Amino acid sequence: MTIAPVLPGPLRLGALEVETPVVLAPMAGITNAAYRRLCSEQGAGLYVCEMITSRGLVERDATTMRMLVFDPLEDVRSVQLYGTDPVYVGKATEILCAEYGVAHVDLNFGCPVPKVTRKGGGAALPYKRGLLADILASAVRAAEPYGVPVTMKTRKGIDDDHLTYRDAGRIAQESGCAAIALHGRTAIQGYSGEADWDAIADLVTRVDIPVLGNGDIWEAADALRMVEQTGVAGVVVGRGCLGRPWLFRDLAAAFAGEQVATLPRLGEVAQMMRRHAELLCDHMGEERGCKEFRKHVTWYLKGFGAGGDMRRSLGLVSSLADLDRLLAELDPTEPFPVRELGSPRGRQGGPRKGVALPEGWLADTDGRGCAMREDAGETSGG
Repeated sequence: MTIAPVLPGPLRLGALEVETPVVLAPMAGITNAAYRRLCSEQGAGLYVCEMITSRGLVERDATTMRMLVFDPLEDVRSVQLYGTDPVYVGKATEILCAEYGVAHVDLNFGCPVPKVTRKGGGAALPYKRGLLADILASAVRAAEPYGVPVTMKTRKGIDDDHLTYRDAGRIAQESGCAAIALHGRTAIQGYSGEADWDAIADLVTRVDIPVLGNGDIWEAADALRMVEQTGVAGVVVGRGCLGRPWLFRDLAAAFAGEQVATLPRLGEVAQMMRRHAELLCDHMGEERGCKEFRKHVTWYLKGFGAGGDMRRSLGLVSSLADLDRLLAELDPTEPFPVRELGSPRGRQGGPRKGVALPEGWLADTDGRGCAMREDAGETSGG
């Protein structure tokens, strides 16, 4: 007899309840208001705005303010903040709560991008346990009067010799965070290799707050397997949904105990592409919206038989009329390339030779008073 896996219930982050325990990971240049709307149309979950900098928000940097946009139907606003200074992070958190009506603030301590780690941010920061505690406490304190939960996302550590996730989990709990999300890779791995789900399971046993698992969730079945193997309260999905927003439909079905896997024909994919472009144009204007859409073409058509000329033309589209003309030339009956199921999407690459860090960063693990100054309009890959 086959025993059905025990499925987690709704994800509870303080007073916020997420019906399906799935979170769209913030991705720079991807998870804008249009993409969040597109994904939310597919299924339940929590959809996080692309990362913004705390200093940029506090100083009202123009680039930052353009990123902090929400769809009219986005009733649960979730934002990820990046920061290395407790004062800026606290002020930025209060602005999000008081002026933007956010329901959830996530803090980024997982970004492995060199321009971020070399300033002591992202995945480098949890090495400084004291600084991490100060930043988390500042954000939680600022959000508390508004009843807004604060969470953090991190990685295993800088590398295998400098693991930080256990202390990060302890500090998150002590600081009053509502949850911690763990990407099962180190900063030096980037997005290469396999995610270490054993580390995620280990963290689950060490903290009482919800742990969310991130890494190598390409299909809904992977999410169920992660829950079963690690005991996480929910999952964070990033690269797996690139060019496949219907993954959230599958995830909602899977966590409801239904056997559903979407295998859209090319015609259905074309409809999704058109909807995505339309939403981008609604939010950004047609010229900019079409330019933003271009980066998604390769992901949508991955594995399909569309030739190089078609892909190049779609990658240069400048109007919705041009897009409609090109999409009409695709074979709507072409079946989904099942060989692509379970395969990585988006950035991969190989492990890095080293992690860019501020000089002397590894000399101590406290770090209070050494907060680095981030650029106001800085963005990263999250």
